[in-house]
Amino acid sequence: MMISAGGVALIILGIFLLIMLLLSVKVIRPYQKGLVERLGKFNRLLDPGIHFIIPFMERVKVVDLREHVIDVPPQEVICKDNVVVTVDAVVYYQILDPVKAVYNVSDFLMAIVKLAQTNLRAIIGEMELDETLSGRDIINAKLREELDKITDRWGVKITRVEIQRIDPPKDIQEAMAKQMTAEREKRAMILIAEGKKEAAIREAEGQKQAAILKAEGEKQRQILIAEGQAEAIRKVLEALKMADEKYLTLQYIEKLPDLAKYGNLIVPYDTESLIGLLRVLQKVKSIPLQQSTEKKIEE
Repeated sequence: MMISAGGVALIILGIFLLIMLLLSVKVIRPYQKGLVERLGKFNRLLDPGIHFIIPFMERVKVVDLREHVIDVPPQEVICKDNVVVTVDAVVYYQILDPVKAVYNVSDFLMAIVKLAQTNLRAIIGEMELDETLSGRDIINAKLREELDKITDRWGVKITRVEIQRIDPPKDIQEAMAKQMTAEREKRAMILIAEGKKEAAIREAEGQKQAAILKAEGEKQRQILIAEGQAEAIRKVLEALKMADEKYLTLQYIEKLPDLAKYGNLIVPYDTESLIGLLRVLQKVKSIPLQQSTEKKIEE
């Protein structure tokens, strides 16, 4: 079966239309933007979704709007104190304006890398080695600020900058390692000394508290003894007040011989009562009483 020329032309036309249809359909993903150029001139932006363009007359450039990271190659940088360090960094960026990113700079990735290297040399060149090693956050903030100023006209936002490593020369690394070891030993000795000091203080405080408690106990004991003696004296005095005077005088006389053995001198409290009692005893017991003894008692 032979196909006529008209049938062949229709088939060719159909294939051509199918190709044109496929070429005219453009799909933009959610994280992308499409830049349409018509006859070499920017025409419009395409949002995410399905779009139709004019084949052979319009061309679409797709720009990824997600955040990306660039690795800045390691480079040697001279610090303010003439020490050479090797610095490695990474830069995070995001395209905010695809039109500027495409038409304002030919290769913004290479431009960002070169800017990062140049600004790293400038920033670290104003810092000494110790400041460089301990001031990574400062370097990150300064570098991000400088890059963001320049990349703003490219429609690119520098979201973050991180210094991956800063390597000083080997001899300085060895010296730093020795210094760190000495510092650790120093801190350990300080902690031991502080522990001994704290233990001594606590022991002294314990002894002080024990002495205070002991003194308090002794004080309470003395107070109780004094109170007991005072109570005993009070009761004796009350008993003496209630006792008969003649009975008390008689007790004095009975104790005189025992006390005289030791050469004691007894002075009665009530001399007249004592003399009267002696006279009564003389009459009752018919005991002779010498006048010399009476005179001595009167004296």
